[in-house]
Amino acid sequence: MRLVTLLLLVAAQLSAQTPPANPGFEEGKPGEAPPGWIVPNPNDYPGEISNTGCESGKQCLLLASRSALATINSGGTVFQVFDATPYRGRKVRFRAAVRTEVAGPLSHAQLWLRVQRQTGAAGFNDDMSDRAISTAQWQTYEITGDIDRDAAGITIGLILSGVGKAWMDSASFAVIGDADPVEPPRPLSPRAIDNLEALARLFGYVRFFHPSDQAASADWAALLFGAVRQVENAASPQDLCARLHSVFAAVAPTVQIFPTGSAPAPLPLEPKAYVTYWQHHGIGFRPRTGGDEYHSERITVPAAQAAGALKPFRADLPGGISVLVPTALYRETPEAPAPSNFLMRPAGSADDRTTRLVAVMAAWNVLQHFYPYFDVVSTDWPAALRTALTSAAQDADAGAFEKTLKLMIAALHDGHGSVIRSGGYVPLFNPPVLWTWAEGRIVALRVNGVPQIHPGDALVTIDGVPAAEALAAQDKLVSGATPQWIRYVALQSFPGGSRGSEVRLEMEAFAQPGSRYSITVPRDTPQGALYTEARPDKIKQLEPGVYYLDLDRISDADFNAALPSLANAKAILFDLRGYPRNIRNPRLFFSHLIDKHATSAQFLTPVCSRPDRRDMTFERTGEWQMDPVAPLLKAKLVFLTDARAISTAESYLGIVEAYQLGEIAGEATAGTNGGINPFVVPGGYSITWTGLKVLKHDGSQHHGVGIHPTVPVSPTRAGIAAGRDEVLERALQLVRK
Repeated sequence: MRLVTLLLLVAAQLSAQTPPANPGFEEGKPGEAPPGWIVPNPNDYPGEISNTGCESGKQCLLLASRSALATINSGGTVFQVFDATPYRGRKVRFRAAVRTEVAGPLSHAQLWLRVQRQTGAAGFNDDMSDRAISTAQWQTYEITGDIDRDAAGITIGLILSGVGKAWMDSASFAVIGDADPVEPPRPLSPRAIDNLEALARLFGYVRFFHPSDQAASADWAALLFGAVRQVENAASPQDLCARLHSVFAAVAPTVQIFPTGSAPAPLPLEPKAYVTYWQHHGIGFRPRTGGDEYHSERITVPAAQAAGALKPFRADLPGGISVLVPTALYRETPEAPAPSNFLMRPAGSADDRTTRLVAVMAAWNVLQHFYPYFDVVSTDWPAALRTALTSAAQDADAGAFEKTLKLMIAALHDGHGSVIRSGGYVPLFNPPVLWTWAEGRIVALRVNGVPQIHPGDALVTIDGVPAAEALAAQDKLVSGATPQWIRYVALQSFPGGSRGSEVRLEMEAFAQPGSRYSITVPRDTPQGALYTEARPDKIKQLEPGVYYLDLDRISDADFNAALPSLANAKAILFDLRGYPRNIRNPRLFFSHLIDKHATSAQFLTPVCSRPDRRDMTFERTGEWQMDPVAPLLKAKLVFLTDARAISTAESYLGIVEAYQLGEIAGEATAGTNGGINPFVVPGGYSITWTGLKVLKHDGSQHHGVGIHPTVPVSPTRAGIAAGRDEVLERALQLVRK
């Protein structure tokens, strides 16, 4: 279920009931929806009363999937919402018994507790993403957290992801104390910045690479929260060493911490028959349960095979200290150690200073050790850590901190990089104008309900700020590998604000060059509502024998249904100005376009066993393999594209480019490809990034380069004003020849 839809349901159901209503599900009849609870998607994920195999009493809740196919986005929920006013500033506990019947890596259950604040912004949120439930026996699970002091509503419920069944019984919601105090913002001293950077870097070394059982099972969020408060005020290198030793001794007793320039004590490593070390394929945020693209595991091998791995990792850190971190440890037996869980709970409010500092450290470290594109992007990532820590310490609240995180992720120059407040969603609205970039100007492409503004008119100022300056400020918050992708994303949220707020636009009329006019318009259009220029139907014969297919909109079934007509076409125009989100089998699509075996570009998973990407290697796996399938399309092919084409769209175009399947008309693509690997940090922020490296077929760089057109075409103000699609027109000219 989409988050926006779910939150609208939450808001609509807000009531003043005493929670939880019908906690043991004894009210209601078997086979019916449970009274007091909301079942938002009963067709795909029905939630109903069951009287079979319950944990206590006669009845319980059963939430099941109707589909037998799990996808990464499939899931259902049963929940209830109640007034948060009596619980503001209190620590609460949501507890329930749960059991499941699920199979596969995408299927599991989760309890969830989410707070919606009066502003509509995110509050406390925990959906057990770091401790998902897949056991078949009844067990009691709980979520504890602090209710925001401006909370409006509280949601509690059960989520079922993927395929299977989940039962819930004996739900309860209780106050267990006062919320932890919110630490106000205050700046970091120069010494404190050094101390916290040293803590952040050592945290990453131990958490991801020290293979002790204690480190693998540690509650890293709790450890890091306490560590920030303990380490910030260290007064000297010796004091910093002592405080860091106190933090890490329980989880990594073999780590040596000492003033730089002094000799560390000998490592207390007693030789044994076997050696254990971490091997990360990308970074696996959950224990591996199948053929995961990203996974992390501790490998155990005979000691004779691991001599090189036993060399400890040394680093000189800020604050005048150095560390020796064993990245391999002796082990007596050959069995593989228990799996670890690298997810960190999103608990805690980013209104709190320590929560913000912990979130920065957690996010920075994932990318420091596993982002595969630092070799081709120009960024000072250690400096990004110091900048983000400095800003986070002084941010006024969670909203200000969101900007801090976005600026840090923007430094990755990753088109998949983004920051989303996962604990809630505050929809932003734009004026009813879709902007585009033409002839070096911000130009109205489509306008809805504002007759004074015409397509082709150029934006001059917004609320008195020069348009270029306003867009540049938005650009800084966007992570992108190319200027064209950054500009495209910035324009989609430009100039965003709360619903109904007004913005004053100064425009230059295209029809009268040099003539300007001003107009005040409301922000009443949800961002993304006006997504594309006007296009033909998703499959259309534009003229005899010439077909147009919009790969943004067609599905596998649409393509297969059109195949008989396409087999007789003399030309086909494929529109890839966007993302082929509905095509599930691109291999079959391309099998009708090729006359010999073909592959996608090179997909490379980073493999890491040492910190700071040292000795990082790449495993080439998962590339698309394609062979010709009848009917083979003999038509002349042209592919339309521009900066909106990213990731999978660029995989398509990379095949077109490598095998010269046709002309590519339009503008350069986004220049970012590879699977994303999202994670959540304390404060409730979800961060996306590219965890997989993609090289072109010949091994050359794709990131930051993208696919360039063989026939460059850019929209003009004149074309926009006339309602023309100049890229499509040029493609038609090509096939008419």
